[in-house]
Amino acid sequence: MTLETEKLLDEIGWDLLRALQEDARLSYSELGRRIGLSAPAVVERIRRMEETGIISGYRAEVNLAKLGFSITAFMRIESSAGNFSSLSDRLKRLPEVLECHRVTGSDDYIAKVAVSSVAHLESLIDQFTQSQVITLIVLSSPVLRRTIEHPPEFGSSPLE
Repeated sequence: MTLETEKLLDEIGWDLLRALQEDARLSYSELGRRIGLSAPAVVERIRRMEETGIISGYRAEVNLAKLGFSITAFMRIESSAGNFSSLSDRLKRLPEVLECHRVTGSDDYIAKVAVSSVAHLESLIDQFTQSQVITLIVLSSPVLRRTIEHPPEFGSSPLE
């Protein structure tokens, strides 16, 4: 972590990040009220956090089921003969792939996908004939999104 990043991530910086993660649509004046800064100070802090890459973007969360994608699944994919580049390219092109991560272990990639039906999922799996695919359908999601908090000091127990 750079000195600039450390300076931005003081207690006020972490409070600002927490508030933005909970609701990125808050006005600068409301953010300032919540964390004890003026609106111009909030604007400056956010601008510096964006410039250093601490804040990398803002986006809307959508309800996949309301959009017709009632099934979320994870596909564990093992490429054939180390063909990582073409497999990675194929995963990037598929609109059903919401996230994709290259991982260690027996699998090469884990992809989170959203599909409209079991038939749609089957069709998606069938596109990976040169790979071994293990598919896991999500039944429920007890943790959908977690707010990143200030890490505890080294050596302290989070249960204390």
